[in-house]
Formats: sequence, structure tokens, C-alpha cells
Amino acid sequence: MPTSPATLRTDLTVEEASQPNLGALLRHVHRDGPLSRAALAERMNLNRSTIMGLTTKLAAAGLVHERRPAGEGRSGRPSLVVTPAAQQVYVLAFDVAVDRLVAARVALGGTIQQRRVAPRSRSGPDLDAVVGALAGFGRELHDAAPPGSVCVGVGASYCGMIRPGDGMVRYGPYLGWVDQAFGTELGGQLGLGLPVAVGNEAHLGALAEHERGAGVGVQNLVYLHGDVGVGGGIIVGGEVLDGEAGYGCEVGHMLVNPHDGRQCSCGARGCLEAEVGERALLDEAGRPAELIGRDAVRAVVADAERGDPTARAAVRHVGDWLGIGVANLINLFNPGMVIFGGIMRDVYLGAEPQIRSRIERHVLPVSRERVRLATAALGDDTTLLGAAELAFAELLANPLGVMAHAGR
Repeated sequence: MPTSPATLRTDLTVEEASQPNLGALLRHVHRDGPLSRAALAERMNLNRSTIMGLTTKLAAAGLVHERRPAGEGRSGRPSLVVTPAAQQVYVLAFDVAVDRLVAARVALGGTIQQRRVAPRSRSGPDLDAVVGALAGFGRELHDAAPPGSVCVGVGASYCGMIRPGDGMVRYGPYLGWVDQAFGTELGGQLGLGLPVAVGNEAHLGALAEHERGAGVGVQNLVYLHGDVGVGGGIIVGGEVLDGEAGYGCEVGHMLVNPHDGRQCSCGARGCLEAEVGERALLDEAGRPAELIGRDAVRAVVADAERGDPTARAAVRHVGDWLGIGVANLINLFNPGMVIFGGIMRDVYLGAEPQIRSRIERHVLPVSRERVRLATAALGDDTTLLGAAELAFAELLANPLGVMAHAGR
């Protein structure tokens, strides 16, 4: 059973526990990996003695290690390299999609150490089954953590609209979740004494790609995530755009085909996700109603690449509607990048010409001249790693305070 690090300090002053530079330094090594003290000083615009003081405190708390750089010569005083304490500090991350459940232990530094995966049936409201499966996985992963390690947070990605603060799923389409206390229930069954931070899957996907994926260094981006429908996450000025109550960026319910559009799960017709989601593609490709899931979608795209005429027509048709949606989003938000994740990644790869054609025809020239299109660099782990970043947020805001609490 993992414990807190033996060197953990608990005699912290208020000044130490709230010092923002500690969190900023830890965020650099968490996001970017090993960095020399000299590099950290340059990034943070601080002198080397201040950096040494910060790294000393973080090392004493068990959050970073310092070592001499590999291959460094004997002359001079080499700048020590600061690395995240990946074997000592971790979070539990959960990803709840329509068809699958994923749990993982993710180390400080963003590396997935272990994972568990289970299918999820589309059988209606299933809070008890989901929470039971994830809690079991979480306890297994926690118990298998390295000796002396400490869990500093728990985060979960859910395919629905999440109330900020308490992890309540206000609305989860396709499986009928309405006002389900997911975060509270999962935290109780895990039994670790840690709250579960819950976020919308597309918002967290945008966060993950911005922090360590295709969108690194891009301050304004749109992330489109496909599960069964379509979700959106938008980064503006480096921050996730969440709206007045936390339910912003529901781009899947942007109206694109009001006159003869397909029926959407929300009750309307012609929403973007109704025209480009899983069922739209499979129906256009003539696949039977019982054929569902990401493998079915990827099979249509693969058939289209092999030249199957029905599959090619289906991918082009869906890609054209997706291009209309993307064109609207570029005109609205002027992003530097649009990233396609989940099954939207597969649709984009099969229908890139149609999407680019719509952008060329319908996006204002000043907005399209710099925008780049990309697929999620983190692949199917994008939303899972977004959940991990959510779990690490408190530690990165107050490193010594969180570690002091974890050591009690």
C-alpha cells in the first residue's frame, strides 16, 4: 500500500504554502519534463539562487528530484537538472465514454503508469454500475502504486454536461443521466478521502491537447471530440472557455441543417452532432442499426480509403457537414488551430478535402490565413489525460500545502 514520502514536511508557514512560484516551477517540470535550473531561471525570469530555493523546497516535499546532467564535464559548476518525482506522486484518472470505461494511475509528469479498461453497455442510466467498476479499478491501481508514493488527486472525464464544483452530471445524452451525483458517489466508493474533480470530456480534451498535445504553445484553439455525438472544448487566451454556468462550448448542438436535418438526441433537428456523429456516418454507409461504436466508424473510414463507393460517399457527406461546422467555429473564435479527437479524428482523416473546401469557401480570409488543422496528438488518451490534468490542478496551485495535507 503506498504511503506518503518519508521526507514530507508538515511544518509549513502560510507564506510557503501559498508561494505561487513553487506551483509555477512544478508546472514547468510536470508539463515539459526534466529542465535545468538555468532553463527554469530563464523561463521564470528569476535568478538562480531563487530557483535553488524553490527546487530545494519542492525536493524536500518529495515532488522533484535534482541530478547532474548526463555527460557533463568536470569543469565549472553544472546546472542541476530538475525532474518530476514520477515514482512518488500520482493521481487517479477516469474516463467515462458511451462505450467504455478507463481508469489509470498517472504520474507527476503526465506518464500513464497503469490502466484498466472495461466495456460499457448502452443500457440506460447506469450510475451504480459505472461507479462500482471505476471504484474497483481505482482501488486496484492505488494498491499497486510504488511503495512510499502518494495519491494527490482524482479526476474524471464524463461524456455529458457537468456542474462545476461537485461533479454532478446534469445531462448525459444517450444513456439518460440527469442530475446524477457521479463525483460524490465515486469519491465515496473509492474511499481515499479525496474529492473527485469531474469535467466534460471535450473540455478536458482541449486542456490536455493544449498542455501536452497538438496544441502546445497555441493560445487559442478549438477541440472537437467525437464519441457517439460531438463535443467541443475551446481555449481562449490559454484558458478553457466554460460559459456562465460551466456548460459552454456545446458545439455538437450548433444548428447547421434546420430544414431537413436528422433528429438529434437533444430533441432538435439538424444539430452538428446529428449530421456528423456516429449514427449519421453509419446510416449513410448503409450499416445495420445494431452496428455501433468507434470500431464500426473506423471500419467505414477504412473501407472508404480502400475505394468502397458507398463508404466513400458516406465519409464525403459527413465531412461536408463537419466542414460547415468548423467554418462557423473559425469565424466565431478565430482560433490558431482546430484539433480533431475521438471519432472526429477518423472522420477528419477520411474527409479532409471536404472540410478544407468548406473552410476555403465560407471562412473570412483574415481568419483562415493562420488557422491550422490537426489531429489529437494524444490519440485515444486525450480525455483521460485531461482528467489527470484536472486532478493535478490543486497540487500545481499549492504544492506544499497539498503535500502537507496528504501526509497527515
